[in-house]
Amino acid sequence: MSITTAELQQNLAKYLMLAATEQILITQNGRTIAMLSNPNQDRIETATSLFGVLQPDTTLEESQVERLAQI
Repeated sequence: MSITTAELQQNLAKYLMLAATEQILITQNGRTIAMLSNPNQDRIETATSLFGVLQPDTTLEESQVERLAQI
């Protein structure tokens, strides 16, 4: 999403809440000058991508043994 500096000043709380889920580009005189984003977004996407990696019938002990075998 791209917004102007004037829009950001008028609705700061709104854009701070939106920045938790998406990147917001701030423009001035038609040029992008800043970006609002969630610093934890990469961690959330990484954690979400791991869902379903293990087979449903895998036990914690089996996954630990497999992980240690790779080291």
